[in-house]
Amino acid sequence: MSEAIWLRYAGPIDGHNFEHLLPTLENVLKMRGPVLLHVITKKGLGYEPAVNNPVWFHACPPFVRETGAPAKKAARPSYTQIAIESLVKLARHDKRIVAITAAMCEGTGLNIFEKEFPDRIYDVGIAEQHAVTFAAGLATQGLRPVVAMYSTFLQRAYDQVVHDVATQNLPVTFCIDRGGLVAEDGTTHHGAFDYAFLRHMPNMVVMAPKDENELQHMMKTCVEHDGPASVRYPRGLTLGVTMDQEQKALPIGKGELLQEGTDVAIVAIGVSVWHAITAAKRLEAEGISTAVVNARFVKPLDQDLIVGVAKNVRYVVTVEEGCKMGGFGSAVLEALSDGGVTDVRTKVLGLPDWYIEQGPQDFLRERYGLTAEGIYQSVKELIGQATAPAREQRPLATLADRLPHGDEQGS
Repeated sequence: MSEAIWLRYAGPIDGHNFEHLLPTLENVLKMRGPVLLHVITKKGLGYEPAVNNPVWFHACPPFVRETGAPAKKAARPSYTQIAIESLVKLARHDKRIVAITAAMCEGTGLNIFEKEFPDRIYDVGIAEQHAVTFAAGLATQGLRPVVAMYSTFLQRAYDQVVHDVATQNLPVTFCIDRGGLVAEDGTTHHGAFDYAFLRHMPNMVVMAPKDENELQHMMKTCVEHDGPASVRYPRGLTLGVTMDQEQKALPIGKGELLQEGTDVAIVAIGVSVWHAITAAKRLEAEGISTAVVNARFVKPLDQDLIVGVAKNVRYVVTVEEGCKMGGFGSAVLEALSDGGVTDVRTKVLGLPDWYIEQGPQDFLRERYGLTAEGIYQSVKELIGQATAPAREQRPLATLADRLPHGDEQGS
């Protein structure tokens, strides 16, 4: 078949036999035209625990080399776990709820859902576009499909979200995992663009929780909404806040004022809210009255709340773990413009206009000013009381420079 489409075929060969593999590669490189080399490998070969559990070892946390067991049990559940456990609770009472994954059942936590509802989950393989269109089709038949997908992979299905879901205003829930900085997964896996590419879609609801308790309520909000809705949460462990016993639907487009202030307003979304609260406490200790708004929704934005708070202060700072261009901060500035707020100074904190390098989450948050310290320094700079000169941000390296070499390669 390959030769019928002018594709030279070679193989199959043993991908673990270097004495055979290397000369074969040398010969293939001498062939003219496109070549398909069929190489057979076994995932994890050479390390028995990885052979026995290839899915877990695809992107595993630190483990004990002798046994392959996790080095230590996490002290708190992950945001992924909370999201899907919340979905399971909802599915017990609503038989319309079904789950869809694109070959990421374990990564998105839907294996938790699968254990209880094996007949209500669909794995469409590495086909994000089909996952979204399939969800749209199920929604037209009265179901409440939930598409769980990493932020970076949802980009592949942008057109399907627009035309197959949002245009028809169908009740499809998008669980957007790995939103924001994702640490060691690298440049291509940061969830930097979801706020920006979702908020301009008519009918789409875009929300992000400040903690795991708010996440469980947003899950209920999504599946009960009669239209497309997305909830975006980060990679990593939760904060350990007290969880409400009952899930409740939040009013669409309503944020919350966590702290009043008359000098500065910090308007934050997602897990950045807690960094904003810490920064505000430090500013308050220095006599700078600081309001803190948990926006909850990127769209529809709570314009009444944000404009009302902004009219009582002189400075407004927005914080998001996403790209600044067209993102949450842009939405707030648009709201201030529409609300006639023209006498405040503003600053948008978020990710700059380049592809973010690989690195630990804490390191990257510090580098891009998204920690409590970074927010504090940005506010001080904005009001003319900077304690340290602002650092000019530049990407640490180009993507090509950051490609793994030798023992730097990771999963």
